[in-house]
Amino acid sequence: MLLLAIDTSTTAITVGLHDGSSVVAEETTLDARAHAEHLAPGIGAALDAVGAAPGDVTDVVVGIGPGPFTGLRVGIVTGRTFAFALGLPVRGLTSLDALAHRAWRDGHRGDLLVATDARRKEVYAAAYALDDDGAVRTAEPVVARAADLPSRLRALPCAGRGPSLYPEALPHAAGPLDVSGGALADLAVRRITGTAGGDTTAEGLQWVDPGRGFDGLEPLYLRRPDAAPAPPSKKSTLG
Repeated sequence: MLLLAIDTSTTAITVGLHDGSSVVAEETTLDARAHAEHLAPGIGAALDAVGAAPGDVTDVVVGIGPGPFTGLRVGIVTGRTFAFALGLPVRGLTSLDALAHRAWRDGHRGDLLVATDARRKEVYAAAYALDDDGAVRTAEPVVARAADLPSRLRALPCAGRGPSLYPEALPHAAGPLDVSGGALADLAVRRITGTAGGDTTAEGLQWVDPGRGFDGLEPLYLRRPDAAPAPPSKKSTLG
């Protein structure tokens, strides 16, 4: 097994490789605006680090967000295209789950809020319970102003960039700031093999058979993109 993980839902353009036993490579660039420029070189650098070629990859997983529209789309389209070109399965995982998993790998235990930058003075947030078996989501992802989150959630230790952006609303910074490609890869392998904590079925992991092309891997936007089609013109046409 050589699983390639890709996430572009946060400031980190991040790639990880997992051989079924451990994370063997990770490449991360912090840039909130240039996901397309950094992602392909990151994939190449990760493969080079382990002496692998694209054809050696057996599985692809992508973070499906939530995240800003443009950056998130870059990672998902790249993962789909890479997998489709090689006839590989491609899977999607909620990016906030990967961030919670990274906090778990770093030793955090107990309740945790994950809050990432949603722009527009908002955060993407979800709550988790972390025990010795892993991280289990206890509240579904939402997009909201940090100060509008329930007080019980704002009182929790918080991973992600939310505390640095809104320290008055989220005063208990804890854990990583961004998604890690290595953590995403590790979580995917654990779910594939049934060794993740909590529910070890494929729940939370979207499967796409190579024969179905690019269908079925849906990004988690939580709100409409800024750009929208113009409404039809009301001007009549003679003819």
